[in-house]
Amino acid sequence: MILRTTIVIPHFNADTLVSCLQSLVDHTDAGTARVIIIDDGDGSPNLQQARRDFPEIEVLENETRLGFTGSCNRGLEAASTEFVLLLNDDTLVTAGWLPPLLAVCDADPRIGACQPKLLSATREGFFDYSGAAGGYIDRLGYTFCRGRTFDTIERDEGQYDTSAPLFWACGSAMFLRREAVDQVGALDLDYFMHFEEIDLCWRLRLAQWRILSVPASTIFHFNAQSLPPDTFLKVYLNHRNNMIALLKNLPASRLAWILPIRLPLELLASIRYLVGGRFLATLAPLAGLGWIVTHPLNIWRRRRASRRLASAGTDVGSEGIFHGSALWQYHVRGRHTATDLMGGMGR
Repeated sequence: MILRTTIVIPHFNADTLVSCLQSLVDHTDAGTARVIIIDDGDGSPNLQQARRDFPEIEVLENETRLGFTGSCNRGLEAASTEFVLLLNDDTLVTAGWLPPLLAVCDADPRIGACQPKLLSATREGFFDYSGAAGGYIDRLGYTFCRGRTFDTIERDEGQYDTSAPLFWACGSAMFLRREAVDQVGALDLDYFMHFEEIDLCWRLRLAQWRILSVPASTIFHFNAQSLPPDTFLKVYLNHRNNMIALLKNLPASRLAWILPIRLPLELLASIRYLVGGRFLATLAPLAGLGWIVTHPLNIWRRRRASRRLASAGTDVGSEGIFHGSALWQYHVRGRHTATDLMGGMGR
């Protein structure tokens, strides 16, 4: 067997770490993958058990808290293989998960990232919320997935079992070509968590790399184990980081008309949280805008680095992009699935 893949698992006290590693041992051919745990939680009891049960697993301990993004980057630095899988410690791989990912990348050397099908580990038969069967983005910068559009999660009935081009692959199980990451740079540390994988995929697309769904590979995910969905921090990071990604990666000509639309929509989001009784989330979009207004140099620095990738006049192309408003289609026209939104591309 040839070692071509390194599996990087950022860890912060998750109870699911041991079961994640057991699934890797059970369903990964010996000698085909190296596993590195990046401990960001000061040696949790779960990590100590993992050391006892799986002595062959490598562990790198962070001296200071790096967060999810920093831990992933440390793993990327330590990996020397052709491919790297960023894998959450609250996932379970299934039989035959690795060969389809390698086969897809071998068939097309311009694939910089791909994503397995992610199913919920707690809701049998349904897609996982975080990435489902791969990510799209709409004209205004709102993201959705094959199998999950905003709050609607679809049952997996094989409707997305055909591989398709994506705009982004989910960081819960993100298979990366090391050459591509070396070209565009690793995850942006300033995100801390949430949207960092979409930003990385955006930069890959600017550099003309492709991103693909690989539904022949299936992984289960215990979603929202590290940060519950209705906490202020999670909602704040989602709104703030989404806006940062637009400011960082969009050409100026598109920003000029998108921002006047998005800013009022951020205010409307706060009102919607309030009316819906999600009081902890009510001020989160406004706080996100406040951070952006008070950090112009930070955003300018990050934008300059990203836009250099499109210096030849190229942009991201059309793969994985819905050229309308997913928000309008979802809330006004009642189109709640990627198939409804994207037509043939949804499948």
